[in-house]
Amino acid sequence: MEIFGYLSSVLIGVVLGLLGGGGSILSIPILVYIFNIEPVLASAYSLFIVGTTSFVGAIPKYRQHLVNLRTGILFGIPSIITIFCTRKWIVPSLPDAIWQTSHFTITKRMLLLGLFAILMVLAAIPMIRGKKEMASRNRRFRIVLVMLEGVIIGFLTGMVGAGGGFLIIPALVFLTGLKFKTAVGTSLFIIAINSLLGFLGDVINYTIDWSLLLRITAFAVLGILIGHYLTRYFTGIKLRKTFGWFTLVMGCYILVRELFFK
Repeated sequence: MEIFGYLSSVLIGVVLGLLGGGGSILSIPILVYIFNIEPVLASAYSLFIVGTTSFVGAIPKYRQHLVNLRTGILFGIPSIITIFCTRKWIVPSLPDAIWQTSHFTITKRMLLLGLFAILMVLAAIPMIRGKKEMASRNRRFRIVLVMLEGVIIGFLTGMVGAGGGFLIIPALVFLTGLKFKTAVGTSLFIIAINSLLGFLGDVINYTIDWSLLLRITAFAVLGILIGHYLTRYFTGIKLRKTFGWFTLVMGCYILVRELFFK
C-alpha cells in the first residue's frame, strides 16, 4: 500500500501541471486512506505537498510569461494571513466532538473531511458542465473583490488543507480579466505561497514526519514536471471534464465513508 501511495502521489503533480489546481483533491484522500494519516495532520501535509509542487510548476509558467505577479500578490496577501490564522488558532481549537446526540456524533474528522468532500462536489460540477475555456469580457481589475476572494479561499484552504485552485482560477478570470492560461499559471503561484506559508502554522502545532512528507512531495514534484510536459498533447476541456467526474466520485465516496462507515 505504501508503494501504491507513492505512485499515486505522482498523480497529484500531474493534475496540478495539467489543470493548475486539484492537487489536494488527490493528496488528502491519499494521505488519509492509503498512508492512514489523521485528517488534521493530513491537511497540513497536503499544504506542504501541494505548495511545493505548485511552486515548482509555477517556474516554467513564469518563464512563459503566464504568471501575473501583481495579481498573485494582491490575491495572496489576505489569503496568506487568513490561512495562517486558521491553521494556527481555529483548527487546533476545534473539539474532537463538534456536535453530539444520543444517536449521532459529528467529530472533528467528520467535519473536516465532510467539508472537503462538499468542496470536491461543488468543484466537480462546473468542470463537468464546462463546454469551453473560461473567458471574461470584463477587463477591470476589481481589487476589493479580489482581496475578499483571497480571504474566503484562505479560510477554506486553512480548514481543509486544499490549495483552492478550482476556486482561484475562475476568480482570476472573472475578477481581473486574465486569460485562462495566465490564470492557471498565476493560480499555481498563489497556491504555492498560500500553502507553504499556511503550513508554517502547522509546524508550530504538530510533529511532522519529514522523511515521509519529503518522499511524497518528491513524487508529486516529478508528477508536475510530467504534467507540464503533457499540456502540449491534451486539450483543457476534455481534461477538466474527465477530472471533474473523478472529483465527483471521490467526493461522494468520502461523504458516504465518513457518514456511514465510521
